[in-house]
Amino acid sequence: MSKIILTGDRPTGRLHVGHYVGSLSRRVEIQQKGDFDEMFVMIADAQALTDNAENPEKVRQNIIEVALDYLSCGLDPEKITIFIQSQVPELTELAFYYMNLVTVSRLQRNPTVKSEIQMRNFETSIPVGFFTYPISQASDITAFKANIVPVGEDQLPMIEQTNEIVRKFNSVYGETLVEAKAVLPERKVCLRLPGTDGKAKMSKSLGNCIYLADTPEQVKQAVMSMYTDPDHIKVSDPGKIEGNVVFTYLDAFATDEHFEKFLPEYKNLQELKDHYQRGGLGDMKVKRFLNAVLESVLEPIRQRRKQFEKDIPAVYEILRKGSEKARAVASKTLEEVKNAMKINYFSDEELIKVQSEKYSG
Repeated sequence: MSKIILTGDRPTGRLHVGHYVGSLSRRVEIQQKGDFDEMFVMIADAQALTDNAENPEKVRQNIIEVALDYLSCGLDPEKITIFIQSQVPELTELAFYYMNLVTVSRLQRNPTVKSEIQMRNFETSIPVGFFTYPISQASDITAFKANIVPVGEDQLPMIEQTNEIVRKFNSVYGETLVEAKAVLPERKVCLRLPGTDGKAKMSKSLGNCIYLADTPEQVKQAVMSMYTDPDHIKVSDPGKIEGNVVFTYLDAFATDEHFEKFLPEYKNLQELKDHYQRGGLGDMKVKRFLNAVLESVLEPIRQRRKQFEKDIPAVYEILRKGSEKARAVASKTLEEVKNAMKINYFSDEELIKVQSEKYSG
């Protein structure tokens, strides 16, 4: 069986370091290994509009921001396909057909939908598009016959629902669609990086993000204001690692090579943690080290971004070509779906022949 990968992001803002450790760096690793037949990376603007319908300019402006983040992190349009969801209308048609295979009560039980509705205060006025976005996501995945879908842990119910739709469709109309397997980040700390203030999730509105495009000054300011152990008042005090955001970020980013380069008195992160826990190590020293680590990761990304920013029309051309390729693939799947559903009236020569004989006799 072919190995086809689909992944993507909603263009509601610039991408941050949580996106980087949770998905972007992993996509680049997969791309470099080349262990796949096709890899599609989608900028999910249509999905973003389900809860931003009254602010389309926000989505529109962030298309290029996400594209620049993708390219500056190392995603290569010569090796993978980067496309814009709304420019592949076949996805919408597939979702419409799949809606007949899912009940309202099943959507209401989806844990991801329930938590997202609560987070957005949609309890009394849920936009239909937002409520049905698990079905839209199923169309995105099945349109490309993706069988590998890298996701965060919170998206597992979405993959489960996609596979329910696949099984239901195949049982009713015949084997047509392919089930998908969710692939989680390899390291638990990368599942969901907390905000710099210790909150569970990074949020632009909370101002607790470090963006991939941030300047060195902005990164340093964010690191120096990070939440640590509130009881670690004096350098001599023993410190706690659990819930200490600085160490969570070091878990996600720091390597032994970083210690060799920036903090050679420690061999690795465990030695640093041990010293902090027994006391005698100040927060500022640890934060300065984290800042150096983040800069070593982000500076090459910044430099690549500056190069792509010099030719924005070329970036849009990458997206246009990728969308055209994605549409060709989705169109083929849609044709197979319509054939299976027997709504291929004009291409079904047997149907036309039988009806002709019926009425000519």
